[in-house]
Amino acid sequence: MWYVTVVPGNTTTMTFFLIICSCLAWGGLGKPQFPDQEKDPLFWNTWAQHTLKNALTLQKLNQNTAKNLILFLGDGMGIPTVTAARILKGQLSGQSGEETQLEMDKFPFVALSKTYNTNAQVADSAGTATAYLCGVKANEGTVGVSAAAVRSQCNTTQGNEVTSILKWAKEAGKSVGIVTTTRVNHATPSAAYAHCVDRDWFSDGEMPAEAVQAGCKDIARQLFENIPNIDVIMGGGRKYMFPKNQSDVEYPGDKKHFGTRKDGRNLVEEWTNRMKNKKAQYVWNKRELLSVNPNNVDYILGLFEPGDLPYNLERNTETDPSLTEMVEVAIKILRKNPRGFYLLVEDFLIWGRIDHGHHEGKAKQALHEAVEMDRAIGRAGLITSIYDTMTVVTADHSHMFNFGGYTPRGNTIFGLAPMLSDVDQKPFTAILYGNGPGFKVINGLRENVSTLDYQGTNYQAQSAVPLRMETHGGEDVAVFAKGPMAHLLHGVHEQNYIPHVMAYAACIGQNRDHCMSSGGASSLSPALPSLAALLTLTRLLC
Repeated sequence: MWYVTVVPGNTTTMTFFLIICSCLAWGGLGKPQFPDQEKDPLFWNTWAQHTLKNALTLQKLNQNTAKNLILFLGDGMGIPTVTAARILKGQLSGQSGEETQLEMDKFPFVALSKTYNTNAQVADSAGTATAYLCGVKANEGTVGVSAAAVRSQCNTTQGNEVTSILKWAKEAGKSVGIVTTTRVNHATPSAAYAHCVDRDWFSDGEMPAEAVQAGCKDIARQLFENIPNIDVIMGGGRKYMFPKNQSDVEYPGDKKHFGTRKDGRNLVEEWTNRMKNKKAQYVWNKRELLSVNPNNVDYILGLFEPGDLPYNLERNTETDPSLTEMVEVAIKILRKNPRGFYLLVEDFLIWGRIDHGHHEGKAKQALHEAVEMDRAIGRAGLITSIYDTMTVVTADHSHMFNFGGYTPRGNTIFGLAPMLSDVDQKPFTAILYGNGPGFKVINGLRENVSTLDYQGTNYQAQSAVPLRMETHGGEDVAVFAKGPMAHLLHGVHEQNYIPHVMAYAACIGQNRDHCMSSGGASSLSPALPSLAALLTLTRLLC
């Protein structure tokens, strides 16, 4: 039996009373803190034995040639974010959450990736994108160039360009695509096609005049010029494609969304004219995207916002497509190519929207982005085959995000820890940031979170150090892999190892010699299309 004495005017006692009442209310719901079956050792032993049997089947490795390659990049998706997203996914389905499986959790092979840039212990998204797309570590702030290039110095570009796996795939005759919830010319996607010494040169309107005069190209321009006819391009960044001061089709009266290009070029119109004799379509909203018949379209350019796409929680479901919807359309267009495809999918948890949420200290936004990416991964798995499609899920870097506080099983991931601080006698949320905008002091003391809507969509979780924007974290990130040659992603690796493995699996780029035997036949096992199709159909029907 609990006895609580409430002293009028004593906020600490009142806060403690509220926490105890919450715990009693939770218990009074009749919902056990964990399922009764978990009390029986047989439950855990049976589960472990089943997992062991599945693990033993992995001794027969999938050494098929990968016809298709998919890279899901959770921008800012460190391991604590993966764990928290897993719990959130379960809780959204009415479970306690901890026992839930994300789609990536089901992948048979897991590795760790070392994310540092050549000149930075804690990386940024540009240098890391160059690593996991081009196979070369690079300096922070630069995309598609080696570490010999210096950020913002235009004259260090030429001769230091490095090519990406997207280009290797295109040169091998595969279809290629980019899908992102951020701008299509942001750091992550731009490393797939651009060579730029400054990730912020989105259009010539953001470039210094001397760089333009010296012949450096903005990233938006490079999207259409460097690798001709990228088959699928979807994301935001519309304003960087249009002449300066041209109004936006969706927000015609909002000047912040007007075009930014000083050269007067309309890159969308140029693309449309160039592709007029091909089965190509430009779309800018969800209705247009979902009306596309993939069988009748070979090329698609989808620019759904002037800047980044909205957070999934704030998305207008009538006008803005979800990541899952974009991925499904992309794959259905790309998979028509008998030689296969390469697809880069980015969800920015803070800047690719997972990443943006963390930078702003908005954990709820970031974690819901991660859950949406999980849906997209699951959907991709249903419309492709593990026998001929290598799928990799990873992050470019982590964040200063974590959760703890001895929370009980089933505690809402956005809830309070079940204790008060033994220093300032105030409650705290399980989720906290090491630094960021959530640092608040009231009358010289830490803010009392129990007086706030700490489960609100835009609540900024408390941080230890005040910053306008939270920073990246420097620890290793996870790499999940399935499909042909996925077993090559194991242990701890440099981040630039990832595209080399994917290229090896698909016999593209510099990794082709092993694919041919002395007689000229492929030495890797081809996928069994009939079996793969049957198994995929079975999964869809069941």
